[in-house]
Amino acid sequence: MRTYIGGHQAVSDIDFVELALGTPVELWLGVEDESEMDRAARLDAARDILAENPDFPDHAIRVAAEVIEEHAPELFNVVPMARRRDARKGAAA
Repeated sequence: MRTYIGGHQAVSDIDFVELALGTPVELWLGVEDESEMDRAARLDAARDILAENPDFPDHAIRVAAEVIEEHAPELFNVVPMARRRDARKGAAA
C-alpha cells in the first residue's frame, strides 16, 4: 500500500514527518560531522522559518503528538503516582 500526502509519496517515518512539517528533519536536528559553517547556515535558515511562522513550534508539537498517538499510544497511558505522606506532617498533626 502506498501513502501520499499532498501529492508526495511517503515511504518512511521520516518522509511522514517532513511532509507534515514542510521542512526536512535535518534542518532542526543537524547531521553527523556537520561543519561549523554548515551548522551556522542551518541555524540561520531555522531562525528565518521560525520568524516567518511563529506558530511552527505548536504545529510541530501537534504533529509529534499525533505520530505518537498513532504509532505508540501506550506512551500516553499515564498513571498518576501516589504521593508519599510526609512522616513529619503526620507526627505534628
